[in-house]
Amino acid sequence: MGSAEKTTSAARKARIEEMRRAEKARERRNRIFTITGSVVAVAALTAGAVFFIQSQKDDGSEAASDSKASSGHFVTGSDGVRTWKGTLGRTHVTKTVNYPMEPPVGGNHNPVWLNCNGTVYTEPVNNMNAVHSLEHGAVWVTYTTKASKADVEALAAKVKKTPYTLMSPDDEQADPIMLTAWGKQRTVTGAKDPNVDKFFEQFVQGEQTPEPGASCTGGTMK
Repeated sequence: MGSAEKTTSAARKARIEEMRRAEKARERRNRIFTITGSVVAVAALTAGAVFFIQSQKDDGSEAASDSKASSGHFVTGSDGVRTWKGTLGRTHVTKTVNYPMEPPVGGNHNPVWLNCNGTVYTEPVNNMNAVHSLEHGAVWVTYTTKASKADVEALAAKVKKTPYTLMSPDDEQADPIMLTAWGKQRTVTGAKDPNVDKFFEQFVQGEQTPEPGASCTGGTMK
């Protein structure tokens, strides 16, 4: 009997000890899971905070870049051509750019250019796409409702037969008819003004072009 009791007691102690070891193991696992979960949560919060701060910083940087992308002023030459003296950014952006002149003569612009292979638009175009066309060496003819129908038709005919040109209405500009190239701009009195031909000859794919020979087709229509 004594021997049997000792055996039973030893077995019970062994089971108790095994249960204690199992309980301690569960506690260790729970602590590990808790710590791991906390670390993951903190890491996620930290990553989220970093992303938010960086995105705010990037947005601010892009806004600052846009605001400084076209700083300077016009200087008018003896030939009547106004040349932009200052900075004209060339960064591709998708957000709206507020240009300091109308029509714009350059600056940050949309990644997609306007088709400008002698293209005549009968409605206002997106300035950001048009500026990209200027970067490719196009001359942009713009007019307001004060321009005569005869002048608009004659200018449209000239544009249609001249590669690297485009034309569109722009009632936001100061004068009835204006010609624009990258960094260059002038007002003309009408389609018969000899300065129209002079501007085309000098600035269609002229020396001012940042990207001479770049495409004026395959862009967007508006």
